[in-house]
Order: sequence, then structure tokens, then C-alpha cells
Amino acid sequence: MRRWNGWGDSTTDYPLHESGLRFLEAKLGPLTAHPDITLEQALAKVPDSRLPSHTQITEESQERLFHARGQSLPDWIALRAGRLEAFPDGVAYPDSRQGVRELLDWAYDKGARLIAYGGGTSVVGHINPLPSKRPVLSVDMGRMNRLVKLDEISHLATFEAGVNGPAIEQQLNARGYTLGHFPQSFELSTLGGWIATRSSGQQSYYYGRIEDLFAGGEVETPGGVLELPPLPASSAGPDLRQIVLGSEGRMGIITHAAVRVRPLPEEEGFYGVFFHDWESGAAAVRQMAQSGVPVSMLRLSNPIETETTLLLSGKDSLVRWADRGLRLLAYNDQRCLLIFGVTGERRTVGQALRRARAACRAHGGLFTGQTIGKTWRKSRFLTPYLRNTLWELGVAIDTVETAVPWSRVDQTAEEMRQALHQALAAYNERAHIFTHLSHVYPDGASIYTTFLFRRAADPDELLERWQSMKAAVSQAIIRNGGTISHQHGVGRDHAPYLVAEKGTLGLEAIEAVRQSFDPKGLLNPGKLLIQGDDHVDARMA
Repeated sequence: MRRWNGWGDSTTDYPLHESGLRFLEAKLGPLTAHPDITLEQALAKVPDSRLPSHTQITEESQERLFHARGQSLPDWIALRAGRLEAFPDGVAYPDSRQGVRELLDWAYDKGARLIAYGGGTSVVGHINPLPSKRPVLSVDMGRMNRLVKLDEISHLATFEAGVNGPAIEQQLNARGYTLGHFPQSFELSTLGGWIATRSSGQQSYYYGRIEDLFAGGEVETPGGVLELPPLPASSAGPDLRQIVLGSEGRMGIITHAAVRVRPLPEEEGFYGVFFHDWESGAAAVRQMAQSGVPVSMLRLSNPIETETTLLLSGKDSLVRWADRGLRLLAYNDQRCLLIFGVTGERRTVGQALRRARAACRAHGGLFTGQTIGKTWRKSRFLTPYLRNTLWELGVAIDTVETAVPWSRVDQTAEEMRQALHQALAAYNERAHIFTHLSHVYPDGASIYTTFLFRRAADPDELLERWQSMKAAVSQAIIRNGGTISHQHGVGRDHAPYLVAEKGTLGLEAIEAVRQSFDPKGLLNPGKLLIQGDDHVDARMA
């Protein structure tokens, strides 16, 4: 059963060994567990529904609680402290595009608001209902999970948009194909959610981001159906797919998506390389990106993340031996770990591996084979479960990410780190902060920073600390000209910063498009765009 107030399946855990606990206490200070409310206490806080009855809609309290929040740290605080500001008034589970159309028409008539719900994995507030005079309906797309068509000549697969990552791969793999989109939320997140948030998978260097994979589809909007034919290319005006990509449920509900698929790779491997320092590792990664080495993934951890990854692995004796061996070879405290992947046909995989090793060797890299890579691959979708363990020990954890040109990577990463430390220091608390380059491009890279800090006993104080840190690091990103989101979307938490990237005129253009699809402002208000949303209730009253 899925956790109602944490990540993933309740039968899956990520234990923290005693050495890992000692490491965290050395970094943060003594840890104290704080009690959370029970499921029964949370259910008692769910108010009566304001929705008229409908055959597709359940008003059952547990379903409404499960759809009230996503996976951001503020969501966890609200759920575990019982301080949710709003609940959906009902949850619908359509199993066809006709069912979605019926719900849209009904909501348009009744003045209800709708929130499209995929896997519930948002970490920036995409799916949260906001306080409203109007009833709110969560539209869970999970029953629309089928492979509708596979065009093996064109390598196009059409899915219903509620299909999650494992179901996509299971249905494609059975026919000899893969989509190859593997975000860390792969276990739960959905195709429609990936498109609506411009998701990026861990091997996007080879398979492409979701905008490269999304060929077309269908979107049900209050104004009608938006059909996007899956053409290989077109010069017939603006590409309407770009309106849907990153639209976060504001323009309509994605019901079907045609995606570009590939035959299953003949070979795939993940490898580890240690560098003496961050500068040499980044230079090697940049060289590979700019010279077109055909790897499938490049992930470079800074010294703190490298140390943290090893110490939290629980393999104490192996870590000690590895540390001893690395130091004998002069890979000391500033060492950085690169994990890279090679994927594809045997011939191209061999070529990619040789070129990648040569680039790493040119910058002092120590190739260590597949042991580290296999360990990473085995745990890459398990790692989010560590959030549950840390929370129960008294540790809060969150991430922030951006993308900048190569010329600003080092400065931006350092200013992000300083901003987080300084914001928390105002509360006389310490943070443990580490960073990796999660995706790279010829002209720049994505900076992905994780920060851990002690939970406060008072949920309001914990939320205040997070808000201070989030604001400080977001402002540091904006100062350095970075995107406010490389792969997590905008949602609620990033919306105030979007103007720095899009400009006032750009936001007005997006808002004008939104109004053409949803003139009553019924779809997911308060997300992505915030101008005008505060007045939706007044307009509809």
C-alpha cells in the first residue's frame, strides 16, 4: 500500500546504518525524533465535501487525503502535522477520454475546479488544492494506463496518459522496445505528468528529455479537444506541443500521448571514475559533452556528495579499504566521483566506453570499472525512500536544481551552497549540503543540490526555516541567470520566480493562451501562473 504521508510503498524501506547516523549527527548535531499525527487523526480533519454527487466521483475521506498533497517538504510538514489548508472535495478516476470530457463539462457547468493528478510525486506543489470558495475535484488518471498503439515501422507508441513508468516499460519491453525515460520518481510518476512538467530522465543524454520524446497526443480542455498529430517535423506555424509541455494542467488534461520509442539496447553499463577534484571532473564531463562522446548518462558528484554517498552506503569495511586505496593514489579529501553510462548497440557502446575513458584519463580520472555503477543502478529508484528514514530520525531533506552555462556552473553552485548555509545559520542550525551535475549539455549543465537539516519540534518553525532557505537559494539562482527549474517544474513554489526567466510580456502571453483554453480559470489555479488567479472566485461568484 502506498504511504499516505511519505514516499512510495509502505512495505519498502531504506535503512540507515549506525555509521550513517553517527555521520549525520557529526554534521548536524544530536538528532531528535518528533511524533507525527496518525492516519486516523488526519482523516478526522477532512471536512465535508462541497461537491454535488456524481457517478464518477468519490467523496471518501481517505481518498481525498491521499490526493491532498504531493512530495515536497512543505507537503510532508502539512501532512504529518495535520495542518493542511485545503482538501479536494472529491476524487474522480476516469477510465477513458469520454470520462475526462464528462468531468470537464460537468465542472464547467458547476463552477468546480479541477486538478489533474498523475503519480502524486510533485515536489513543488503542482497538485495541491488551494483554499477556494469553489469545490475542488482531483482527477486521478491512474486508470488510463494502457498502450493504445505501437507503430513498429515509425517507432511511435501511443499511451493513455495516466500510465506510470514501470507500466510503460513493461508494455514496451514485451514488444522489444523502451521509452528510456527514467526520472528518480520513475516508480510512481506518469507519462502525462512528465509532459506537463517537462521532466528529464536520468539517461536523457541518450534517450532525450520528455520534449524530445513527446511526438503528439490529445488534450481535453474546457474549450474542446486539442489534437496534436505526431508529425516528424512541421513548419506550419508555432508548435502547439510546446503549449502542452510544461503546462502543469493549466491548459487542459492530457489523455493520450504518442512518444518516440527505441528498440531495447543490446548492451548497457554504468561505470565509476574518481577525480582528484571538482575542477578536473567538471573539465572531463564538459569535454565529453562538447565533443559528442555517445554516453547515456554523466553524473558528477562534488567532494561532499562523494563522501556522503560512500558513508551512507552502510558498507563500512569496503568504504575503509576504498578510502585507503584512493589516498595511496593521491585521491584525497577533494576527490569527486563520476558515474557514467553507455547504452545502445555493442559496437557503439564499445566506442563510447573507450572515448569516455580516454577523456577521463586526460583529466586525471581513475577508472574503477562497474562495481560502483552497478550499485548506483540497483538503488537509483530506492534512494527516495531514505527521506522516510531520515524524517523519522529527526532530519528534513530537500533538493533544489537549476541549469546554467558552463561559464557559470562553479559560481552558481557555490552561491547556492552559501545561500542555504546562511539562511539556516540565522536559526543557529547547521545544514549538510552537497551537489552533483545531474545532466550535461554542450553549453551548460544542471546543478542539483541536496540539503539536510534538523527538524524543529514545532512544524511552523520547520516550515519557516525551509521557506527562508528556499527563498535564499532561489534568489541566488536568479542572480546567476539560472532557470528556476531544470526538471521539477514550476508548480506553486517556483511561480514567484518565473518572471525572471520569462519576462512580464512572456507571462502575459502564456496567460492569454491559458484563457483561450480555460476562460473560467477552472484548471489547477495558482500553479505556474499566479497573476489573475486570486480573483478567479470573484469572477465566478
